[in-house]
Amino acid sequence: MNYPEIENRLGYVFKDKGLIKRALTLPSFDPEDNNQVLEFFGDAILEFLVSERIYDEDKTEGELTERRKQLVSDSALTPVSEELGLAGFFIRSKGDTVLKKSVPSAYEAVLAAIYLDGGMDAARSFVHRTLPFKPANTQKNYKGELQEWLQGAGKPLPEYVRENTGTPQKPLFRSSVNIDGITFTGEAENVKTADQLAARSALGYLNRR
Repeated sequence: MNYPEIENRLGYVFKDKGLIKRALTLPSFDPEDNNQVLEFFGDAILEFLVSERIYDEDKTEGELTERRKQLVSDSALTPVSEELGLAGFFIRSKGDTVLKKSVPSAYEAVLAAIYLDGGMDAARSFVHRTLPFKPANTQKNYKGELQEWLQGAGKPLPEYVRENTGTPQKPLFRSSVNIDGITFTGEAENVKTADQLAARSALGYLNRR
């Protein structure tokens, strides 16, 4: 594993390199010593840190619960993990296809590894630095940025394919956009947010090339 590169992406240097190695080891490679327990721990740490960060926003309990859900859901963590390039460092068996769940789960496992190595302040700094905490009305317009990027590169404008994968009681929309033969997706409870998440994922890939 290229420790300097992954540490540079994370903005954190590990004292115990074994922790970040374990955080990126999938069960297909090692059924015993993998990132599943770190993922479990990181999920709890993430919920606490996000709750702490948004606690003083002028919202009701129900609104805060929904806000936290939007920040810690798999659909929210997937583009964050993709921007960090975590999947590129996965330790997995040959022929193992990276499961969709593995990408957001890696963020939680890495967070737990940072907490165990550097404490709560280091974990808090990582979360504040990597998650999009700005309120929705001040969020960046990723769809607009993606369109500008593609226009500037002389490429076709993006076309979004949308699918309702939820239920009437609990809608869930998946939006997909294909860039250079690669499909990027976003999932949310409304089409607008799903489009933005898909565009954000695509931009993360384009800006890393």
